[in-house]
Amino acid sequence: MNSTNLALIELGAVFFALGVLGRVAARFGMSPIPFYLIGGLCFGNGGFIQLGDISEFSHLASEIGVVLLLLLLGLEYTASELVTGLRRSRTAGIIDLVLNATPGAVLALMLGLGPIGAFVLAGVTYISSSGIIAKVLDDLGRLGNRETPIVLSILVFEDLAMAVYLPILTAILAGVSLLGGLEAVAISLGLVTVVLVLVLRYGRYVSLVLDSPDRETLLLKLLGAALLVAGIASALQVSAAVGAFLLGIAISGSTAHNASRVLEPLRDLFAAIFFVFFGLNTDPTAIPPVLGWAILLAVVTSLTKLATGWIAARQHGIAVMGRARAGTALIARGEFSIVIAGLGVASGQVDSKLAAIASAYVMITAVLGPVAARVVEPLMRALTSRRSGQPATSPGTEPDLL
Repeated sequence: MNSTNLALIELGAVFFALGVLGRVAARFGMSPIPFYLIGGLCFGNGGFIQLGDISEFSHLASEIGVVLLLLLLGLEYTASELVTGLRRSRTAGIIDLVLNATPGAVLALMLGLGPIGAFVLAGVTYISSSGIIAKVLDDLGRLGNRETPIVLSILVFEDLAMAVYLPILTAILAGVSLLGGLEAVAISLGLVTVVLVLVLRYGRYVSLVLDSPDRETLLLKLLGAALLVAGIASALQVSAAVGAFLLGIAISGSTAHNASRVLEPLRDLFAAIFFVFFGLNTDPTAIPPVLGWAILLAVVTSLTKLATGWIAARQHGIAVMGRARAGTALIARGEFSIVIAGLGVASGQVDSKLAAIASAYVMITAVLGPVAARVVEPLMRALTSRRSGQPATSPGTEPDLL
């Protein structure tokens, strides 16, 4: 059997398995993300069965999945809403940075990974997974909730912080001079600033260029523009996710509505591949030696993310239930964390133990985040009813909590 035939069989098996896992998740009323991750873990490197002929396709497809997730997330909001959210969430963004980067840095120093290891692991624990969070918010029908713009503004703050962090990290790992590192940071910040200004002033023209009455033409224009922008952003040391999100922000009106309808099935397919691919590339045999540290780190940083979302939502006048939803939505880590750890280990400047810790940590939070986001509402209602001595009520009957 040649490699093409084998790849087709493996892809067919993966897609069918995704459908089965999605069905199981729907049966339990859960997001399918944890099932996709665990499925990938079982059949990747060190798993029960190793799939070897679809790695190149899966890698590219997973990148497209992240781009589409963030593009559709951007379609939900306008440029003015983004800028307003960033201005109102500066304090929350700084709190997020301090609370969630510190545990990673401290653990790295405790394990003797050195200052560079501390800088790397701080980035791993700081950045939430925009891809996973976007999928969870959509699955749970929370895109229209009052706390969701606050969550998104924190995510955008984090992604923009990555525009500063990644060039600095790359410079440190490569031994580049301070001047070279500052130059890379200046390029990243300049690009993001220019794009934001263009989106605010000329976003309507982007919609006009991309709009089309024909669904096929609209799909091709949207997908081509998203991949083009994401690729250019990534080449300039800015997150591809940031580029895709900003493109989505630039699209407005009826074009945004039609774009969402056309892209949703494609997003769901490629996003599922992204989560499975992450599991496929995690070696389960490397996890047990560092599992205890990873669990400790996951618990601590889940609490710090919960505190971040809670504080940010409270500052905007959101009630208790919305604060809890905002906090749990931020727990998951994913694509960025793995990229950061991979850069550190590949450079040879960081002990390979860090990669195992990061993999286990991301896997735990990627599963814990969607589960926590799902159970937080019934849990909060149960706690409230126990305190008041009244039976828990169904959603929509407790307006004081929403």
